[in-house]
Amino acid sequence: MTTLPTLSYGEYQLVYNMLSFAIAAMVGSFAFFVLARSQVSARFRPALVMSSLVVGIAAYHYFRIFNSWEAAFVFKDGVYSPSGQPFNDAYRYVDWLLTVPLLCAELVSVLALTAAVRGPLMTRMVIASALMVALGYPGEIATDITTRAIWGAVSTVPFLYLMYALWIELSKAIPNQPPRVQTLFKNTRLLLFATWGFYPIAYLMPQLGIAGSTAEVSLQVGYSLADVAAKCGYGLMIYAIARAKMDAAGETAGELTEQPA
Repeated sequence: MTTLPTLSYGEYQLVYNMLSFAIAAMVGSFAFFVLARSQVSARFRPALVMSSLVVGIAAYHYFRIFNSWEAAFVFKDGVYSPSGQPFNDAYRYVDWLLTVPLLCAELVSVLALTAAVRGPLMTRMVIASALMVALGYPGEIATDITTRAIWGAVSTVPFLYLMYALWIELSKAIPNQPPRVQTLFKNTRLLLFATWGFYPIAYLMPQLGIAGSTAEVSLQVGYSLADVAAKCGYGLMIYAIARAKMDAAGETAGELTEQPA
């Protein structure tokens, strides 16, 4: 739960509309990924299922965040003041704990690596991503800068491993991929890095002296934009990789092509 500042009409509406945009993006993406599953061959369908789960889970949590935001403020004398109802921003961490491991798993899945590489790598990335989120939460709710900094530093360890996995471990499989897939993978990796990069910036806002309405609005708008890019945009990249691999292999959506052993 967060201590809420008084917001101007424009500040409140900006967050309100951004949360609404995120809900629409997640719901629309969910419909697309469910329908797109029939457009890929069997070996790529698990990745599309995971894409659907990611945006479906996110849509639910954004509904909860949206409702909590509405209840947390009351409009009076031209401004939005705290109503006394808490704003539960912890929904975001619950969402990330579920969706970030899925984001890692779907990237490994869509590359259709050998079973000997795919299983262990996916397991390590899923565990690291869950630890990154879980270890960051105690710092997020901490009331003092020192505690926040300690947990932030601890959660950075699994984050660094994920960067290593994306840039070193997964990169070893890229030379064997079709040229179009290599380009898409590099762009997908950069998308993840760019969107995930906002979260530590937001985490450091108290240390940087950013507080009050500016911090609250920046957090909610930034988190929403980053989530849409990291979930909806990322899912579209996963779909594009699947289609590119199908085209390179001459596959059709109806083929039951097995993953390499």
